[in-house]
Amino acid sequence: MTPVHAAGTFEGLRCLFERDLRIALRRRSDTVAALVFFVIVVSLFPLGVGPEPTLLRSMAPGVVWVAALLASMLSLARLFADDHHDGTLEQLLLSAVPLPLLVASKIAAHWLCSGLLLALMSPLLALQFDLSPSATGVLMVSLLLGTPLLSLIGAIGAALTVGVRGASVLLSLLVLPLYIPVLIFGAGAVDASNAGLGVAGHFSLLGAMLVVASFLAPFAAAVALRISME
Repeated sequence: MTPVHAAGTFEGLRCLFERDLRIALRRRSDTVAALVFFVIVVSLFPLGVGPEPTLLRSMAPGVVWVAALLASMLSLARLFADDHHDGTLEQLLLSAVPLPLLVASKIAAHWLCSGLLLALMSPLLALQFDLSPSATGVLMVSLLLGTPLLSLIGAIGAALTVGVRGASVLLSLLVLPLYIPVLIFGAGAVDASNAGLGVAGHFSLLGAMLVVASFLAPFAAAVALRISME
């Protein structure tokens, strides 16, 4: 790729990324709704099971992770749907910029407006479960490693269901089983921290999955988009 082509590709990716961020800022209600949903779901469990500290600490990783997983899916169905409705998606398919790179740019914008905010909110919610500072830190780091995986994997499902009636339900059926390994290792890292065990193995597996998904998911989503638009 020549320097001119590389500069043009970078500029196209930057414009698409900034466009998606501007759209998210104009639709702040969607972001706020995901955060409120996350807070409400996590807060219901301490109210429902009582103030027993040992029980709360044991259930905290799974509760926070499941709530973050569900909250991240609220905006996932619209990742490509809005572009499909207004004709932008056809322009992206015809763009000189490689489609997997454009998809990666949209995934990054989605994570920045959803998964990152959920991870940053988690330490406040961890206070309700009496988690130690070290376990709270592990929880936040696991979400920082895991939520990009949720966006990457979810993008494949969103691409497969774009333009399909009842896409939200179908998307959940496609994506939720693929989220199980992320949920297991993300919550497992916090469980290991609570038990005084090492968490490096869990983080290494999450990091390895993130690296693999960062390379493969944009290509898979790009192929799915082309199939859906045929």
